[in-house]
Amino acid sequence: MNQNQSDENFEELLDFLKTNRGFDFTGYKRSNLKRRVLKQMSSRAVETFSHYLDYLKIHPEEFSFLFNTILINVTSFFRDPDTWDFLQSDVLPKIIQAKAPNQNLRIWIAGCATGEEPYSLVMILAELLGLEELRNRVKIYATDIDEDALNKARCGIYEQKALDSLAENLQEKYFQQQHSQNRYTFCSELRRVVIFGRHNLLIDPPISRLDLLICRNTLMYFNSSTQQDILKKFYFGLNNNGILVLGRAEMILNKNNLFVPFDVTHHLFSKNEPTNPLNRNLSSIIKESAQNNQYLLDVFRLMKISLDQLSSALIILDSKNNLLLINKLAQSMFGLNLNNIGQPLKDLEISYRPLELRSLIEQVSNTGYPLKINKISHNLPDGTLCYLDVQISSIKETELLGTSISFGDMSAYYLLQSELESTKRDLHQVSENLQSSHEELETTNEELQSTNEELETTNEELQSTNEELETINEELKSTNDELQSINNVLRINSKELDQSNLFLNSILSSLKIGVIVIDLQFTIMIWSKKAEDLWGLKLEEVKSKSLFSLDIGLPIERLREPILNCLNQSDQTGQIILESINRRGQSILCDVSLNCLIGKDKENIGIIILMKDEPIHI
Repeated sequence: MNQNQSDENFEELLDFLKTNRGFDFTGYKRSNLKRRVLKQMSSRAVETFSHYLDYLKIHPEEFSFLFNTILINVTSFFRDPDTWDFLQSDVLPKIIQAKAPNQNLRIWIAGCATGEEPYSLVMILAELLGLEELRNRVKIYATDIDEDALNKARCGIYEQKALDSLAENLQEKYFQQQHSQNRYTFCSELRRVVIFGRHNLLIDPPISRLDLLICRNTLMYFNSSTQQDILKKFYFGLNNNGILVLGRAEMILNKNNLFVPFDVTHHLFSKNEPTNPLNRNLSSIIKESAQNNQYLLDVFRLMKISLDQLSSALIILDSKNNLLLINKLAQSMFGLNLNNIGQPLKDLEISYRPLELRSLIEQVSNTGYPLKINKISHNLPDGTLCYLDVQISSIKETELLGTSISFGDMSAYYLLQSELESTKRDLHQVSENLQSSHEELETTNEELQSTNEELETTNEELQSTNEELETINEELKSTNDELQSINNVLRINSKELDQSNLFLNSILSSLKIGVIVIDLQFTIMIWSKKAEDLWGLKLEEVKSKSLFSLDIGLPIERLREPILNCLNQSDQTGQIILESINRRGQSILCDVSLNCLIGKDKENIGIIILMKDEPIHI
């Protein structure tokens, strides 16, 4: 098959996976994807993509094995320790400091695999915030496309070897040993901080309002255009001061203008927020128009009308925190008017109600980072309770010019959010109850790329093994036929033997004399009906016992010497008459005849004892 035909068949296979199982792999790098599919095909001894497509149609259980092969889940606790140390010492403290005490931290870990990265982050935040504040303020969303990996992550059960990279104090503090000495469970209270869910980076919408987004060693499996699409979603999901963390092999961000390096060494990036040229040149426009008062008035009138039409209340302070500008919504919401312009903020009620603004403004001025405080309750002048999101930002050119404070009325949103949170809590409780307690399988080792020669050798070995199995199968069929023939012969022989035994039993039953047959060890082999009638013992009671162990009315010991003489071939036959007592207690004369039992090699193999009873006449 030529290369073009192979590529077409491969694309047909991808379309089939997308249509029948909902997995869209069209955005993955073709070289990596083909190598993973070929590896699974090799394990099934399938040579072409078209044949493998037929195999999938016949064996639907194969989908699970194929997806596990394609979706490589390679992870560990604190993988790349330098990056985690930098997050703990520099990045996360700044993110926490920029938040108000009642603000939540929202973090998304995309491509979380079996959960080691989310739990690593939980341990860091627990050390920084403490357990109580961590549970109350932090939301970590951990997503992956592999449902099996997510189930393992939800359980939080790991073997000892997975914890070897952890410090001993972290193991003791955050993991509990199971009854199985080699397995450990992550702290159940802290597991609830992480919300695991299935998420397809290609088609699902991003999680929004994020302070930190970690997606390490996932983008490298996608082609360039798909990477750009995913990065656009990341850009949308992050807050303006949010941080994106990528893996060591992922340095693609220099090809787009969405993100700029935050720390190149540790592969951290921040959103690229270019300054609007109109805002940047506003001061120069005003200077150039200083001599044209009408133009300047027109500009300010336009600005005022624009500000009044904003859906958020807006307050602008100068560098000394004096009130410089307010729009109409701010006037009506906080009882301000134009007479308040020029007054220091500290003299106005808005400086401390609905929240303390002065300390927050100072924090923004010192750090240079915008600050957003969500869900601030405020009573409007008409007595209506509303909830506000407050955004405080520095206004800078070459130096600090002032501060802008916007108040967005989010009452409807928070009402819906409250209902949503209630629903989420119910769903989370249901999810906790349904989580399986099965022990986690050992995590998949990182893939080692096989060389072309190794693949060819493996293919030849599999082909050879297949041929050997076919040969063995033929041999087994031949052996089975032989066994069948032997079985038929045995069945015939068994039938003949049954007939012979029936005939022999008929003869023995017809004889009017007792017949006993013993082997060379004097063990009883045959005991006829007449013998039973004479001595009162049944065949089942005497068979396989020694003749000389019987306690009957016949003096057995007097037969020992004649029997030995027969066996020694000194006398082929013998006869003796013994006084005996039959089973009825009657005295009789027992005429005993001895004859050697001759085998096929004309050797003695036993003794035939014939006994005829005669009454004693007194």
